[in-house]
Amino acid sequence: NSLERMAQLCETAFDGGITHFDLANNYGPPAGAAERNFGRLLKTIFAGHRDELVISTKAGYDMWDGPYGDGGSRKYLLASLDQSLKRLGVDYVDIFYHHRPDPETPLEETMGALAQAVRSGKALYVGLSNYDGETMRRAADILEQLHCPYINQNRYSILDRETERNGILDASADRKKGVIIYSPLAQGMLTDRYLHGIPEDSRIRTDGRFLQASQLTEERLAQLRQLQAIAQDRGQTLAQLALCWILRQKAVTSVLVGASRPEQITDTLQIVGQKPLTDEEL
Repeated sequence: NSLERMAQLCETAFDGGITHFDLANNYGPPAGAAERNFGRLLKTIFAGHRDELVISTKAGYDMWDGPYGDGGSRKYLLASLDQSLKRLGVDYVDIFYHHRPDPETPLEETMGALAQAVRSGKALYVGLSNYDGETMRRAADILEQLHCPYINQNRYSILDRETERNGILDASADRKKGVIIYSPLAQGMLTDRYLHGIPEDSRIRTDGRFLQASQLTEERLAQLRQLQAIAQDRGQTLAQLALCWILRQKAVTSVLVGASRPEQITDTLQIVGQKPLTDEEL
């Protein structure tokens, strides 16, 4: 079943030295399912290992009905954190993120709620997810006044360069704060999975929320085959090349990977210690 598969993936990751597990209140489906399942793993395969793990969760997207179930209000963030802690079965999370900027709520309120989460002991650090550079700088001014430690999380890949354009990498480097990257493989496009057609068991066929067949244009496939050639010249898979490309950025602290099979995690771990990309390859 799905919980057994999740346990196998998490065990493979932990045994390989991966200690950071990234969640959110709405990860599912249904919303809350990822936290509940990880809470079960904390009682089984991770029993006795809580202090070796970094567990993060988030709030910011639609979670429950009514006017207080999404956004960036103090009421939503602190209520959501309490619910997340119950689902996880822990007293605190290591990082609590605001999942997206909320233009309807003053930054002072949102950042004040995050700082309150740290002061209360329910989070050790806070995070800003999907913020652009300018908004992050304003939020950082408030968090630093409140003596609240923070990190950033943004989407970034060879095929999605918005993080370069919106200033978050530069803003983070200026503040000496890291950025954790998600979707580094562009929902699986930056793997060898789609180079020769769309497999029936692929995410496109089985899910379709984040990656659609229409995105695999002939132009995109030509790009992927060129990247595959560079990866092969380096003795890497396309996915390994894509991850090395992310980690070349000095502002990047870590990169999040998803997996459906343990072998994918094992393959990912092989990038540790591999030679950096040359200027010509970049």
